[in-house]
Amino acid sequence: MTVRHDPDGVYALLAAADRPCHIVRAGGRVGAADRLPVPGDGTEVLASAGPLPPETLGSAGFRRDHGVRHAYMAGAMAGGIASADFVAALARDGWLAAFGSAGLPAARLAPALDRLRRELGARGLPFACNLIHSPMAPAMERDCVDLCLRNGVRCVEASAFVQLTPDLVRYRLTGLGTGPDGGVRAAHRVVAKVSRPETAGMFLRPAPAPLVGELLAAGTITAEQARLARTVPMADDVTVEADSGGHTDRRPLAVALPDVLRLRDRVARELPGGRPVRVGAAGGIGTPEAAMAAFALGADYVVTGSVNQATAEAGTSAEAKALLAEAGPSDCVMAPSADLFEQGVQVQVLGRGTLFAGRAARLLRLYHDHASLTDIPPAERRHLEERLLRRPLDEVWRDTAAYLREHDPARLRRAEEDPKYRMAAVFRWYLAMGSRWAVTGETARRADWQIWCGPAMGAFNAWTAGSALADPARRSAAAVATHLMRGAAFHARVCQLRLAGVRLPAACARYRLPPAPPPTTRGVQ
Repeated sequence: MTVRHDPDGVYALLAAADRPCHIVRAGGRVGAADRLPVPGDGTEVLASAGPLPPETLGSAGFRRDHGVRHAYMAGAMAGGIASADFVAALARDGWLAAFGSAGLPAARLAPALDRLRRELGARGLPFACNLIHSPMAPAMERDCVDLCLRNGVRCVEASAFVQLTPDLVRYRLTGLGTGPDGGVRAAHRVVAKVSRPETAGMFLRPAPAPLVGELLAAGTITAEQARLARTVPMADDVTVEADSGGHTDRRPLAVALPDVLRLRDRVARELPGGRPVRVGAAGGIGTPEAAMAAFALGADYVVTGSVNQATAEAGTSAEAKALLAEAGPSDCVMAPSADLFEQGVQVQVLGRGTLFAGRAARLLRLYHDHASLTDIPPAERRHLEERLLRRPLDEVWRDTAAYLREHDPARLRRAEEDPKYRMAAVFRWYLAMGSRWAVTGETARRADWQIWCGPAMGAFNAWTAGSALADPARRSAAAVATHLMRGAAFHARVCQLRLAGVRLPAACARYRLPPAPPPTTRGVQ
């Protein structure tokens, strides 16, 4: 048995996740070894941490059902930021990722899903597509489900649902059948992202009978699928989203996750015989310690979001990635959301380097204070047209009307009849364009960029500073996933030793990333 006393040697033993690590005292000195001492040689074993490869963290069922090596998922980022390149790169390396379909019209979604079907689905590689609840634009939700079914998408990440909709239930139930063993086979998997127990409850239980009946009467599902629907929960996996970028309740994970885990167990007792729904964790997962803490709280898998925006494959501009790479944990602010503007719902965005949050808040105040665009005082109107929108209000309305005429005629009719609704539609133009300008890197509108971001981004930047992952251009999504999970396994072993009373020196108790490559230099000619 070789006992290592130096911090680098102890770290090497802890980092070898497939081997045990024993903390021993021999000759009055404390060190680490990967083998137990021979009885009677005077060596005392103080604590042990067994092998813990990152592939064993979380639920084996998650890995099996999704065809991945790790209980890890890269969540969807709206507007195609979680791009086809991003999803494909992770899938080829054995990771599950969801394409960011939210906000994309069918004309952009169709070719992306067709590509993923050909490159990934045909080869049996894992991928998912985001399905976002769209109460203001139900046709987009219907189009997304239609395209998922047409392209054989076997998994959707359902987000922002406050109630179950016919199209979400249609996707789930049309995949139901009976397997060779006589059991229920759910070919269409649903990973539901929630932040509250009451929302989680919808997905932990079978689809509501009235919705099932409507689909059956319409001929959308078969009688056999309607019968099987009574025995299958709406989701295979429920992701509890804590303090995250975009839509968020900003609840602490340590509060939200156990709450839903208890609910999951209660519902399982109400519906005996079925396989319990897996519960994962999202929001704030930007460091190995955060991922490890989520698994320690009972998460079956973890989901990352904000940190993936600044990877090489993410579908946003290099300039936006550079801003994200400079963010600190406190550089996030809340701003009015585009999709639920009138209700005052907010999203979490990057505050550093952009004025979007303050300007969007000003638009919301104007909406609350005035009945219509013509009711806005002249001085305020000039400020909007010259400083914020940089266009005449009438011109913005013409563009908005043209978009609604093509994509949502019903909303156009309402806006033409209701002046206050028309004002909201014009203000939503700015909110929607803010995210588009960030994605395209529109430098003239840099102050108006809307970049969805949670505090995990700042924590990630602090962790990766000075390492090979510090530069977004060199930061692959697969490398981020790999080091988060390796680091989580490492810190889980450190935690085991701490719980046994061992206090390790800081030099060997933190997971180490590969160092940044040396700067390139050009020789003098």
